[in-house]
Amino acid sequence: MYKLRYLEQSKIDLLRIKRYIAKQSGSNELALRYTEKLRQQCRKISELPGIMGRARPEIMEGLRSFPYDNYVIFFRYSDSLIEIVSIIEGHRDIEALFLQEL
Repeated sequence: MYKLRYLEQSKIDLLRIKRYIAKQSGSNELALRYTEKLRQQCRKISELPGIMGRARPEIMEGLRSFPYDNYVIFFRYSDSLIEIVSIIEGHRDIEALFLQEL
């Protein structure tokens, strides 16, 4: 089991996802439930033994990804940590978004 840490960009992403879902659905409660499910998936990744997800060296060295519903969770292993780097809607141009963030 790895310790889980959310990097600043992933915190911003979760807030944006929550706001988007609340606006589209008209329900803050639904938005909170969905972002909690994303967080639960992040916890599951950190609790599983071994190396999880797909390697994404074309985006960033050491970066891995794991899909959840319509989103992709990007993370990296760092010693006894899993750092959640970003959470992005899967239909977006992911490589371009990472270039903008760097």
